[in-house]
Amino acid sequence: MGFSKELQFFSELGLGPRNPGCYVNGKWRGSGPVVASTNPANNKVIAEVVEASKGDYEDGLKACVDASKLWMQVPAPKRGEIVRQIGEALRAKLQHLGRLVSLEMGKILPEGIGEVQEIIDMCDYAVGLSRQLNGSIIPSERPNHMMLEVWNPLGVVGVITAFNFPCAVLGWNACNALVCGNCVVWKGAPTTPLITIAITELVAGVLEKNNLPGAIFTSFCGGAEIGQAIAQDARIQLVSFTGSSKVGLMVQQTVNERFGKCLLELSGNNAIIVMDDADIQLAVRSVLFAAVGTAGQRCTTCRRLLLHESIYQDFLDQLIVVYKQVKIGDPLEQGTLLGPLHTPASKVNFEKGIEVIKSQGGKILIGGSSVESEGNFVQPTIVEVNPDTPVVKEELFGPVLYVMKFQTLKEAVDINNSVPQGLSSSIFTSRPEAIFKWIGPHGSDCGIVNVNIPTNGAEIGGAFGGEKATGGGREAGSDSWKQYMRRSTCTINYGSELPLAQGINFG
Repeated sequence: MGFSKELQFFSELGLGPRNPGCYVNGKWRGSGPVVASTNPANNKVIAEVVEASKGDYEDGLKACVDASKLWMQVPAPKRGEIVRQIGEALRAKLQHLGRLVSLEMGKILPEGIGEVQEIIDMCDYAVGLSRQLNGSIIPSERPNHMMLEVWNPLGVVGVITAFNFPCAVLGWNACNALVCGNCVVWKGAPTTPLITIAITELVAGVLEKNNLPGAIFTSFCGGAEIGQAIAQDARIQLVSFTGSSKVGLMVQQTVNERFGKCLLELSGNNAIIVMDDADIQLAVRSVLFAAVGTAGQRCTTCRRLLLHESIYQDFLDQLIVVYKQVKIGDPLEQGTLLGPLHTPASKVNFEKGIEVIKSQGGKILIGGSSVESEGNFVQPTIVEVNPDTPVVKEELFGPVLYVMKFQTLKEAVDINNSVPQGLSSSIFTSRPEAIFKWIGPHGSDCGIVNVNIPTNGAEIGGAFGGEKATGGGREAGSDSWKQYMRRSTCTINYGSELPLAQGINFG
């Protein structure tokens, strides 16, 4: 079976009609179940992938642990050079990879290309970081003693990514982990195996060209069984998991039982607050992107819109006008703003979610139905609801926006903070006292606290992540790299006496 004209670019990415789904010890293989990757716009099969078996996993881990002994000895700037080359390899295939993300995940093409660009940006960031993994020198209280901090690699980092950002989240983790001297074991999302293979293929090419063991980057397509093996594996010092709060909690418990480290990026339930002095047009455009972008399947999607009572109706009227103009359709077609949900099950969850919303008194202002088609399309939906309604506390992964009224900033902040999740949040205002209260200790309790921009579309330079049921992990920029290393406090006595700390006299 060959590929149709639309899929000719597959050969550029090393993909065929049936693909081995494990990159183990520098070779492609796969002896697990055969799965089909499907296009969410029409639910037709794109290609097949052979997933990992337990044997593939075990062989992969053994080789990866061996490779880590070599990789951690390579000087950090040299590791940065390898990551730089990975960035160049991605740049050369940016359009093809972006198209693959759109085809297999369902997000619109500009977002698919943007996602791959995010890994390229992370490569650039990590190259600079490779010369800045600096420790501190700390003044010692003892004469002729020197105290310093040394950062060393952990060894092997496991990365489990989700379907909604099938490669960007790998980039956030792997670029930092690699320059920090760790080998990477990646399990991509089970429903986006072609992206997992295509990205791995590029990384593998760079390692091969530099005569480095392929096992430095070990990759598996597979389901919960492989994820569980990673969580249980004491050879993997850090597990970075992206997904639901429910599964994240299970991963954390499993990793904690063996005293491993966990980095969790879990659910969001993000609010945009629009104050009475806000720039309404700017806020309307922001809400549209935040609520409808990626068909509402970002962890940073705006799910709750809090409007000051004095602008409530005016804002809603303008928002409904732009919602009516949203073009739903094939994510690869120009002009489409809303592609399909990722799976038929997501569409069913949307329909069930709408029933629950109605049963709890939610009033649908626009949308509220799925779209009759062979794909997983649904209408962008706005629901008027009371902030205390139980359904508002949960994350429905689709383009559903809950709108509610408030009177004071304190009330709005309380509503923002009233959900279990704590990822992203935004306020639209021009008043300095509102802005500084919002970003201060009595403001938003989220990891991302924005002013006059949407809840989504984060830059890589800042640490990405959230509090509470979002898991507390931080990825990408700032000092997130420290999670991928172990810190040693070293005290060196270069004198001949033995003065003790705290002035203790012992014998």
